[in-house]
Amino acid sequence: MVIRPLPTRCPACEGPLAVKALFCPACGTEVHGRFALNEFALLPKEHLDFLRLFVKTRGNLKEVERILGVSYPTVRARLDALLKALGYEGEDEGEDRLRVLEALRRGEISVEEAVARLREGKS
Repeated sequence: MVIRPLPTRCPACEGPLAVKALFCPACGTEVHGRFALNEFALLPKEHLDFLRLFVKTRGNLKEVERILGVSYPTVRARLDALLKALGYEGEDEGEDRLRVLEALRRGEISVEEAVARLREGKS
């Protein structure tokens, strides 16, 4: 039996698919319910292939560059695209500033600490 990759889009309408059942091939147990797919399951093949290579090389971008035969900026661009696809990049600097100001408003940090964090760009 051929095992295919998990489809993530409906073949009829292109809407996102949800997982409703899981099956254990070892004992035949079936579990029914509503299950969320993790962010890695939703990646397109090219991002998933890059992620596998990135992990295999232990995050060494120079090694990824060598294996793929592309420039370092191309590797960085692919990593940035992967991070964006995962939702890990693009957290707005304004959101960080808001977190600092909210912590200040709640009295969790001092004015001096808030100023220091805002200058450093961390929350």
